[in-house]
Amino acid sequence: MLTIIVPTYNASEYLPSLLTRLESQSIKNYELIVVDSSSNDNTIDIAQSHRANVITIPQPEFDHGGTRTLAAMEAKGDILVYLTQDALLYNEYAVENIIKPFTSDRKIGAAFGRQLPYPGASVFAEHLRLFNYPDASYTRVLDDKKKYGIKTAFLSNSFAAYRKSVLKEIGYFKSGLLFGEDACAGAKILMKGYKIAYVAEAIVLHSHNYTVWQDFRRYFDMGIFHRTQNWLLKEFGKAEGEGIKYIKSEIKFLLKKRRFVLLPESALRLIMKYLGYKLGKGSKRFRSLVTKYKFVKGLSTSADATAIQRRGQVKIAIICDWLTAMRGGERCLEAVCELYLDADIFTLVH
Repeated sequence: MLTIIVPTYNASEYLPSLLTRLESQSIKNYELIVVDSSSNDNTIDIAQSHRANVITIPQPEFDHGGTRTLAAMEAKGDILVYLTQDALLYNEYAVENIIKPFTSDRKIGAAFGRQLPYPGASVFAEHLRLFNYPDASYTRVLDDKKKYGIKTAFLSNSFAAYRKSVLKEIGYFKSGLLFGEDACAGAKILMKGYKIAYVAEAIVLHSHNYTVWQDFRRYFDMGIFHRTQNWLLKEFGKAEGEGIKYIKSEIKFLLKKRRFVLLPESALRLIMKYLGYKLGKGSKRFRSLVTKYKFVKGLSTSADATAIQRRGQVKIAIICDWLTAMRGGERCLEAVCELYLDADIFTLVH
């Protein structure tokens, strides 16, 4: 049996389209579970009108990993398909395609589908999706970490499927994470000797038009994630060369679309992602640069990244302080070199 799981919160904008497309799928025999975090709109009514089994939890208790684990333990299916509330199935074969690998190979522990940008997505959102989700399927095993590093365990719960027995074997999803519960699960699945399949024929529409500040916050969270889950990088290593490939790809993409005016914004976004990641990760090397260039006035080298985030002390304006404090082209060059040394981080957020 198949179970489809959708965590929701105030999803009335997206849910009708998602559930209508779900009912149009070629696969008809499935259980639908909606885990709602006490929405204050009509999300629950919409879900119930589509005959979903609705589980309601208090909003403060939502947890990316824990909430998905709760649904998994309630599910009757042997295969669990997860969708986020804003992911729209591209055609009627999306679900059928994402579960195919499980029948052809018993060692497949998880699969994830291709994400294409929404119509009208920003050029940056469009490029990120096309870069991270190519048009050719592939399968990853643990030994692939020698070539792909941390990206070996890459998958996205925006549209992913898991063999429930394997998910149970790894202890389900890790709780208490800002995000990245899918990456942790993927890594553990590979370490148990199973495979992860990327199914390019299983497609959803899903993208975000992040502002520069939202990019900063997203990568700040990723830095915290890698600091608290440092076993991932120790076990898999960096995705060597992938980040430089991404930077070159984005520049080429902008040039191809003749969006020359966006090249400075592209550079700013890359810098802000890098700064956010380094602040979140608590890099000693980066904190020395922060101190040297007075990047954040009054920031102690022992400041806790989570506390900084929660108190809202990190603002986009700090980039101006940093650039003002830098004197001469050699310091700009040093900053760019620092950026390129850790460029692989740009491929890890989806």
